[in-house]
Amino acid sequence: MSLIPEIKPNQSIELLKALHILTRDGKLNQDTRRKLKQVYHLYHFIEPLLEEVMAENEHAVLVDHGAGKSYLGFILYDLFMKQRAGGQVIGIETRAELVEKSRELAQQLGFERMQFLHLSVEDSIQSKVLPEKVDIVTALHACNTATDDAIRFGLEKEAQFMVLVPCCQAEVAEVLRRHKNESFGKTPLSEIWRHPIHTREFGSQITNVLRCLQLEAHGYQVTVTELVGWEHSMKNELIIARYKNSPRKNAQLRLEQILHELNLEDLRSRFVY
Repeated sequence: MSLIPEIKPNQSIELLKALHILTRDGKLNQDTRRKLKQVYHLYHFIEPLLEEVMAENEHAVLVDHGAGKSYLGFILYDLFMKQRAGGQVIGIETRAELVEKSRELAQQLGFERMQFLHLSVEDSIQSKVLPEKVDIVTALHACNTATDDAIRFGLEKEAQFMVLVPCCQAEVAEVLRRHKNESFGKTPLSEIWRHPIHTREFGSQITNVLRCLQLEAHGYQVTVTELVGWEHSMKNELIIARYKNSPRKNAQLRLEQILHELNLEDLRSRFVY
């Protein structure tokens, strides 16, 4: 049992040190305490989803897309999968050096049902190494279009749940910026993103709106909430999608109307398929 009250009883201290959440002498500083709180908050949201899918299938598969250093995947395995006979966590990452480090850490900790794959989004959808269907897809702070890659993967793999914490959404803002003069003559709504800081903030906001409509158009029930208090992170929006096989009737139409109205037609292929 941990002697640090913030750390959960079953948590591996060795893992937390390896992830640099604990210092070498096993202590938390202000920055790592904030990081730990954020990951634990996300675990709080994901744990009941894991309970639900594993009640139906003890060999459930969770895929962490755009895994980076795999903070989330390791924490989920350590706190949940490790306590059970079945279940698998797969991390997908395009940076080979991070994949290799995660593989080494999993082996070192004896996390036998963790797997790390060096794959692009296209390869991850088509790879025979991955099952045709997965149960949960997560993407924690997957930057810019990496969140969209995770959504596309989840749709292709018919995931029962998707849990997304988007980060650094620059693509929509860039399209808004590129067509700004043209938009001024098209719609008075362009005043919303006339100033550069508003372009950035509105671009981020509308990106997640489009993602939610996309998920709803594909039959998911979507909940959008705050991950942790703003004092802990500005990248704070949490999107949870549950597959209901019941597409929202006007979601696709609304999505396409927004793309047209805001002069974002360049992004049609990313959000409409």
